[in-house]
Order: sequence, then structure tokens, then C-alpha cells
Amino acid sequence: MEHVKNHFEEEAEIFDELIRTIIPFYKDMVDSLVLSLPFNQKEGIKVLDLGCGTGNISLKVKERFPSGHITCVDLAENMIKMAESKLSPYMDVEFITADFRDLDYKEEYDAVISSLALHHLQPGDQKSFYRRINHFLKMGGVFYTADIVLGNTSYLKEIYLDKWVEFMLENHSQEEVEKIWLPKHREEDHPSPLINHVQWLKEAGFTDVDVVWKYYMFGVYGGKKYR
Repeated sequence: MEHVKNHFEEEAEIFDELIRTIIPFYKDMVDSLVLSLPFNQKEGIKVLDLGCGTGNISLKVKERFPSGHITCVDLAENMIKMAESKLSPYMDVEFITADFRDLDYKEEYDAVISSLALHHLQPGDQKSFYRRINHFLKMGGVFYTADIVLGNTSYLKEIYLDKWVEFMLENHSQEEVEKIWLPKHREEDHPSPLINHVQWLKEAGFTDVDVVWKYYMFGVYGGKKYR
């Protein structure tokens, strides 16, 4: 993960502007993740944000659940600094600079969320990490993630990638897409088919597993802990 960390350390200051030109319908994706959290807005829920980046998701959670407590985790120190600045008006926000795979979470959370982070793990690690997430959720707690996914056939995988490139070319030159963003994707990303994620979540002890939002190779999905 060291090259992933370095990548995000370098891009922290321009991340918020950049992400909207790289990820299609980024705002819709974030909104759908936050709206999936099935709690009363006045509740003081405890939320764990894995791979918080500059704090975009946590900020939206705080706006929707102002009494909530959020723990933000990211391996890039510069990302954490940006998140601290963005969330500085709010109380009850904790920041941890660490690889979220290495932490031993002692608390139980009402919700675990993640955005564009878990696809950096190898597929086998993605599957096993769902079981870890289940362990530090309260019974009835929920996990939702927004992430990169693959189609379930070679044809769909190709279509998904084509649609992503088509979007990036609206904001970036073909040279930049081919020499920067696609090589980074091939080097750093290890997405899995969405249908695999649904099955892995069920095997890890989640129920009510659903796909909340999807646009080709980007999706929001998750479920509720029941065992």
C-alpha cells in the first residue's frame, strides 16, 4: 500500500477538485451512501470512516447526523490534515493516521462507511475484511461503501472501462488519461465484480444486502449486521 499512500499524500490539496473530474456523478454517489444510513437524524450514532480521504463523506454524515461521533481513518497524513480542516467546525470527530487494516478496533460502531478505499486491497483481502468489519459493528449496525467494481463478464468489464474513460476525457486530455490515470488504475486498484461483493457480504454475516446506487464501474452497496 506504500505507493497508494504516496499517491494520496501528493494529491491531497487538489483531491476535492480532482475527484469530481475523475469519478462520474461523485456527488450522487456520496449522497446515496449517506442516505443509506438508517438512523434518526437526532441520534448520536458512532460512525467509523475507513479511508476518509479529505473528509467528504464524514462531512456529509455530520451534516445529516449533527450529534453523531465519527472516527476518521486514513493512511495519508496530508489527507487527514485536509479532513481535520474541513470538519473543524464540528465536535465529536476523531482522526487517526494509519492503515485501516492494521488497527484493532475496540469499540462497536453503529455504522462503518468507506469510499473509494477497499478496492486497493487484493480481492481475497476484500472478502476477509468484510468479516473484520462485521466484528466491530453493533448488532443491527450497518456497513456501506462506495467503490470501484467490475462487470461480471469480459464484455461488461470492457464497457465499464470505456464509459469511465469517456467521462474522464470530458475533463482531461487523452494523453493525461492514458499516461496518468489508467496506469495508476492498473497499478493501484484491484476491483472485484459487484456480484462477488454481494455474496461476500452475505457470507460475512450481513443481511439486507443491497446495491443502493450504481453507474457502470462505480457502486454503493452494503448491508446490516445480523450475526
